Amino acid sequence: MTEGEFPHGLPCPLAHPGELVTERFSPLHQTHVDSGASFTDFAGWQMPVRYSSDLAEHHAVRSHAGIFDLSHMGEILVIGPEAAEALDYALAGRLSAIEHGQAKYTLLLGRDGGVIDDLVVYRTGDDRFMVVANASNREVVVEELLQRTSPFDAEVEDESDDIALVAVQGPDALEILQQTPGFGVQGPGLDGDDFVSAVAGLKYYRSLPAEFEGGPVLIARTGYTGEDGFELYLAPERAEALWSALRETGGSRLVPAGLASRDTLRLEAGMPLYGHELGTDTFPAQAGLGRVVALGKEGDFVGREASERGPEEGARVLVGLIAEGRRAGRAGYAVFATTDAGEPVGEITSGALSPTLGHPIAMAYVAPDSAEPGTELYIDVRGTRVAASVTALPFYKRRK
Repeated sequence: MTEGEFPHGLPCPLAHPGELVTERFSPLHQTHVDSGASFTDFAGWQMPVRYSSDLAEHHAVRSHAGIFDLSHMGEILVIGPEAAEALDYALAGRLSAIEHGQAKYTLLLGRDGGVIDDLVVYRTGDDRFMVVANASNREVVVEELLQRTSPFDAEVEDESDDIALVAVQGPDALEILQQTPGFGVQGPGLDGDDFVSAVAGLKYYRSLPAEFEGGPVLIARTGYTGEDGFELYLAPERAEALWSALRETGGSRLVPAGLASRDTLRLEAGMPLYGHELGTDTFPAQAGLGRVVALGKEGDFVGREASERGPEEGARVLVGLIAEGRRAGRAGYAVFATTDAGEPVGEITSGALSPTLGHPIAMAYVAPDSAEPGTELYIDVRGTRVAASVTALPFYKRRK
């Protein structure tokens, strides 16, 4: 592990010398301490990196289920008669087209076309949206949304400190959620049976307003692991009761999991991580996310002109790499076209020995003429060039 990184290359922001650092703690911090978690600084938050072992937590999510504390994420509300139009201008996607209860993955672009952050936006009402931002980008996303929506009849409210986020991910996630007592569906004349059927019928990237022990909770069928699962948004003071209820119901099938296993899970699923696969110097098209930019929508949006031009000719593109043996490429490792001396054709952005597949995997930006699946490249692993083959992403797909 190098300074500034978790295992597997997950970014760990560090303070500059002399910079005043204020640690932030999840509402579940004491629960994690009691569970024996190891912590790391992540965007100023003390978050669990693991409880037992990275491998055990990873395999638990793939085989049964894992529970994650994601309360460090940012939640920003955009509300008002022109909220939809404001987000259409502010973001790369066509948010006005999503239905009440639907979620959409989208991007906050700079005027030069680079990615400021990747987001998930939930439509929770006709004129009400919740924008979920990465923890390290919360402040910049709030500021950009305030500026970009100012010409519209819409308000931006940073609700991050008033919302906790718990995720249950894995093949058993649905059953565990259905069996956990205290849940109900909001609405007159509805009971527990309605909750069981409503959650079962919730489609991917859809959300359901519900309640837990009498308080509101938004349940979304979303996640960042490549497995089926749910993310639950609720008031911080009720997070501990929810976590405990889910753990008690799940028993040995539900394992607390930290950021390290979340990183290998998302890597196997080919999901980009801001600061690694995405950044202000990266066009969405380079990362295989050109479809996320809605160039077909009417009107202007921030970054449209640059997106229409696209990246420069010869700009590197994101690919998957698989290798044999046990030596995995890590973020920052150079990629070469041959074993001979020469200039690198790319660079690893994320890499690990895949717990599920049993061989090294990596995502890397490489020159376009080295990006065809099946192309043999070489990763410089601490002075030794290890053969790797270009492969289509994702590396892992869950069984339906």
